[in-house]
Amino acid sequence: MAKSTSGKWVSRVGAAGGGKTYQKTRPGNYYGALVVIVVLGLALVLFSRFEYQNPTKATSNAVAPAIGSTRYAALSIQACGVTLPYLVSDATNKAAGFLVGTSDLIRLMPLSAADSGNHATLNQFAAEYPGLIASSSELAVPSKTGTSNPATTYHNGDTCSSKSKYPGQTGKVIYAYWTSFAQTKPTLTTDPASIKFTKNLRVTMAFEPTGVTPKPPAAKTVDEMVLAATTPSTTTTATLAPPTTSSPTTTIAPTTTTTTKG
Repeated sequence: MAKSTSGKWVSRVGAAGGGKTYQKTRPGNYYGALVVIVVLGLALVLFSRFEYQNPTKATSNAVAPAIGSTRYAALSIQACGVTLPYLVSDATNKAAGFLVGTSDLIRLMPLSAADSGNHATLNQFAAEYPGLIASSSELAVPSKTGTSNPATTYHNGDTCSSKSKYPGQTGKVIYAYWTSFAQTKPTLTTDPASIKFTKNLRVTMAFEPTGVTPKPPAAKTVDEMVLAATTPSTTTTATLAPPTTSSPTTTIAPTTTTTTKG
């Protein structure tokens, strides 16, 4: 079958690399595209360099507290209406972002993503303090040596001892916190992971009967928190020095057995 005239014309154009008009315009379009690509590439390089040398804009959106920053919080631990003795200071533990100073003052200086931003929670604090357990169903306060102490280990459903403020009553683990000095009534929760370390945080870890609202941390602890947050690091270091071996006389440990808690 003979090829059509139009078919022969298309074949000749294809063999010649396009028509005369196309051959004349192709070099201009080609080099113009190259110029656009080069300009865009240089613009991207300059923009990337600027972002690298000026990271303030990028880091300003990071969720606080950021790594390298410092925050303080006031803590109290209570059981059956009784305030337990202060935790033993772990101020020399350089591997932890959370440190406990005298009078249950907590200093948070995030070291990694594990205890910074949204991970800076009461749950993470308990995970970093040796022997301390804080969950929705258990509150375990360690002994001075950091080991488990049955007398200060509480589970939902345990009963308060006869020598506590609420003898014989069934208790449960509860957490109360205040995020500002203007807040008078605490926010209550059973989830320690929901309590984030914000500025001026006051928090109480407690085991109490239903209907009993935990008390806020002692005024002494709150005063130390404010002082630490408003003074140079040389003063705050002194605040976090290890305490003496004697327990504060203002707190009383409840007398308990392995089945009754107080």
